[in-house]
Amino acid sequence: MTTQPTPPAEPEAGDDPTHQGEDLSSLLTRLLSASQGRTQKDLATEAGVSYPTLNAWMNRTRGTSRIDPERLRAMVEVFRRWGVRTTPREFFEAVGRPVPGPSRDEREARLLKLYRQLPEERQRALIKDAEAMLQVSRIG
Repeated sequence: MTTQPTPPAEPEAGDDPTHQGEDLSSLLTRLLSASQGRTQKDLATEAGVSYPTLNAWMNRTRGTSRIDPERLRAMVEVFRRWGVRTTPREFFEAVGRPVPGPSRDEREARLLKLYRQLPEERQRALIKDAEAMLQVSRIG
C-alpha cells in the first residue's frame, strides 16, 4: 500500500512563542484589538457570557480557573467568525487549564477531510468498517 506524504501542519495561532504565558485578560485584549470595531460587549453577547463577568475577567477582578470549557470554546468561535485566528489551546492555557482533546466538530471535520482523500473503494470500506463498529458498540 502506498501512502501519500502528509503536508506539514499549519502552525496554530497558539504556537506563537511570543504569546506563551499570556493570561486570559491579555489574550482577550490582544484578540479584541485584532477584531476591528468589536467590543467587550459584542464578545459577551455573542459568546453567551454576561458583560459584567467578561469585564471582570478583563480587569482581573474575577478568577478564571473555573470558567466552563464551553464558554472558552464559544469565545474561540466568536473570534473565528470575526476573522481573528485563535485556538482553544490559547484559551485553555490562558486560564491555566489542561487543553482537552479536539471538540466533536473538530474530530468530525478531520474525519471528513481524511475520508475525502481516500479513493472511492477505500471510502466504501471505511463506511462498512464504521457500520461494523457501530453494531459491535450496540451489542457490548
